[in-house]
Amino acid sequence: MGETTADSGKWKLKPGEPIERKELHNEYGGRTQGGIGPSAKTPNVFVFTDPVAGEKHGYYDDWMPDGCFHYSGEGQHGDQRMLSGNASILNHQAEGRALRVFQGARGTVTYRGEFVVDEENPWYSADAPETNDGPLRKVIVFRLKPVDSAPQEPSTRLGRLLSDEPEPIAELPLERHETESTFVNPNRETYEADRKEARLVKQFADYLTERGHQSRRHRILPPGESRPLFTDLHVRSLGLLAEAKGSVTRENIRMAIGQLADYGRFVDHTVRAILLPSKPREDLMDLVKAQGCAVIWPEGKGFISTEPQALP
Repeated sequence: MGETTADSGKWKLKPGEPIERKELHNEYGGRTQGGIGPSAKTPNVFVFTDPVAGEKHGYYDDWMPDGCFHYSGEGQHGDQRMLSGNASILNHQAEGRALRVFQGARGTVTYRGEFVVDEENPWYSADAPETNDGPLRKVIVFRLKPVDSAPQEPSTRLGRLLSDEPEPIAELPLERHETESTFVNPNRETYEADRKEARLVKQFADYLTERGHQSRRHRILPPGESRPLFTDLHVRSLGLLAEAKGSVTRENIRMAIGQLADYGRFVDHTVRAILLPSKPREDLMDLVKAQGCAVIWPEGKGFISTEPQALP
């Protein structure tokens, strides 16, 4: 027998109270598995979240500095779409359903309270990996306003960063090693290419320091985005904005060109350069030049640049 509409099932739970998920669904209906469960038995949409587990995979389901609870939609593969459970969240008020959030996904779960989707800005898109650390794709993130509880301080790494550093553009020391992957795909392994990149940046920064030029990097939060961007190196005295890559491949150089184009919209500079461990082959040099960028690579105890003003 499927679920049937009933007048019984008046809501009894209060925020902070635990309940067995099986017992919850026996009394109020809804799906016994998954993160989003609209009920055909009672006028409720149930949402289940595990912030600790989700943060390891680029999902930051928790309170944010705007006072809303941000919740990632369902769909494990490919770009998420506003269908099924996602649509039930977006349309819960129009359908006369209460939106009820629980912490935990199985066994004993804790009721976090009733929420409503923010009317002015109900959801936004963000990047996150597919299940099992697959490729990045678009995910839907809902902004939920509390009805019967007060907003709390952010507890995720992303939430704390946005609380502590709200400026759209902030200068950081080179020792801050966050990257886009830190907040988009934090479970990703640190590959040898990343380590080579970090060593190359430090080597170049030390070279510049010896010649009286200070190197910094930037955290950028573009308007409407929830995940920060991080430049590799910026030298204000030289007008230099540089992106480092640990390997001289076409893929890396293409990526660096795109990153410099993105970062360059926000950081003042006169020269864009790709910092590489060695001189690339001629066609790649031509590609970089055609995009208005320079190439910098180590040579002996110093560095060489295709754009002389990029070096002291």
